[in-house]
Amino acid sequence: MATNETISTFIPPVRTLMGPGPSDVHPRILNAMGRPTIGHLDPMFVAMMDEVKGLLQYAFQTKNELTIPVSAPGSAGMETCFVNLVEPGDTVIVCQNGVFGGRMKENVERLGATAVMVQDEWGQPVDPNKLEEALKAHPEASTVAFVHAETSTGAQSDAETLCRIAHTHDCLVIVDAVTSLGGTPVKVDEWGIDAIYSGTQKCLSCTPGLSPVSFSTAAVARIKARKHPVQSWFLDLNLVMGYWGEGAKRAYHHTAPVNALYGLHEALVILQEEGLENAWVRHQNTHLALRAGFEAMGLSFVVPEAARLPQLNAVTVPEGVDEAAVRGRLLNEFNLEIGAGLGALAGKVWRVGLMGHACNAKNVLFCLGALDAVLSDMGAPITRGAAVPAAQVLIV
Repeated sequence: MATNETISTFIPPVRTLMGPGPSDVHPRILNAMGRPTIGHLDPMFVAMMDEVKGLLQYAFQTKNELTIPVSAPGSAGMETCFVNLVEPGDTVIVCQNGVFGGRMKENVERLGATAVMVQDEWGQPVDPNKLEEALKAHPEASTVAFVHAETSTGAQSDAETLCRIAHTHDCLVIVDAVTSLGGTPVKVDEWGIDAIYSGTQKCLSCTPGLSPVSFSTAAVARIKARKHPVQSWFLDLNLVMGYWGEGAKRAYHHTAPVNALYGLHEALVILQEEGLENAWVRHQNTHLALRAGFEAMGLSFVVPEAARLPQLNAVTVPEGVDEAAVRGRLLNEFNLEIGAGLGALAGKVWRVGLMGHACNAKNVLFCLGALDAVLSDMGAPITRGAAVPAAQVLIV
């Protein structure tokens, strides 16, 4: 950059975010993040930290004492689970039915452990029978890992059944709930999840940058009994627990993202006000309206209905359509963001999110109308003008 060049203040455009995340941030959360910064060991901030823990326990439906937000995005929440629970030489059964199961595999292998892969077709849920077979074939396995809500496809797996199978074989379970928390049922204690991670930028309507995690008493016992030091100093829960522990006195570990935690606190208060079950119903009902519009237009879903995430809708791109050009026009002409396909689905699908604050009837009708307009203008093989009326019938 030339020394005489002046850079002015960055003012982002106002977009409607209906991709795979981040989602639209609730105005109350943005307001909360603009409040005065105080010290990360200030008694008032420490009191707020305790409230965040309690609110996260509600969101996760757990009584786990070790329920905290990691000071980094969801990928760091994933790594927190793996680096603390997996040691060199361990065997981990990793279920993969999309991109993010592959990331679990990478974590396992980087830790010097062996990943035994249970593969399912992209767009399908994890097959419990395949997990059972893998566990029988590998009695040395100590951990099972799977993605509850696969963000790359919009498929949701039966977490309760998978956890029950894993525990039958004396394994702890690591679960990715980045896209499910706050949007569809996540019941940590009832399902027997040992370690779970999520993100703030999806159904919690918060900004990216924090990763809620929760660990069972069995998981904490394994962490404390490790034979090797945790590979990551920053993510070592033996150290982090001193900062996120109980009582007013906290051990300094890192400078927490104070204002980001204000935002998460407000996001969780909003979730509490609506009620967790009500949030789940809202996501499902809004999805049904969007589904009706897509199907009336002539678009089909990748995921079978029984395994379909309401908050992440993967629909096939019509034949002969340049999917990137459509997304570009939606962004440039309508300030509307939808997502592209990942991995095996790249170029074949659009991923349309209905997450948190963005999960509402107005956005459904706006998205369907804008997509109809762009596809019609491009001469795509769709049923023009049918999507919005079909959705309106189901708007609650």
